Amino acid sequence: MKAVFNGIGSFFKSPSKLYLFLLCLLLLTAVWEFYSMGVARRTFVFSTLNVGEIAVEDRMLKQYASKEENIIRYTEETLQGPVTPKDLLPLFPLETKLKTLMLRGKTVYINFTESAALPLPDYIKKGGGGNVLDNFRTLHDSILRNFSYVSDVLFFIEGNEIFLDSAHESDYKPDVKADLPDKMPET
Repeated sequence: MKAVFNGIGSFFKSPSKLYLFLLCLLLLTAVWEFYSMGVARRTFVFSTLNVGEIAVEDRMLKQYASKEENIIRYTEETLQGPVTPKDLLPLFPLETKLKTLMLRGKTVYINFTESAALPLPDYIKKGGGGNVLDNFRTLHDSILRNFSYVSDVLFFIEGNEIFLDSAHESDYKPDVKADLPDKMPET
């Protein structure tokens, strides 16, 4: 036993070996803590000040036992907006809150407060940010990308459904010709 301790002691007499051992110990501790904390990497997509461009942020979020709770935390984190200040815009006004979220089967139902329907007034003057439906589409695609067990996401604002797919949007086509006269008046 004494020989083992003498061997360990002679190994650590060299400063470089001691530093290497401490570095390995620190690495193992960090890996153990990472896996014991139960975090998952999630991707967030935000608009930029340049119209039509998007930016991606990766964040580590705590994993919960409930799939529904994981989606709730992701959605709430999205509503807080980007962490990176470089020309990124939130998807929704910062006063927007998540009212309810339910996961039923593979479909997620998300209900927001009425401010989710409002544009981003401070940023529109600068020409940035997507329109409201584009922001909902971005959140829809982000949830599908981050949660493989979800196949569809339905959005509501104060209980009223938001239709994102083109089939629903094409249902309403105003008759523009009915509002126009047959012949333009002469001036």
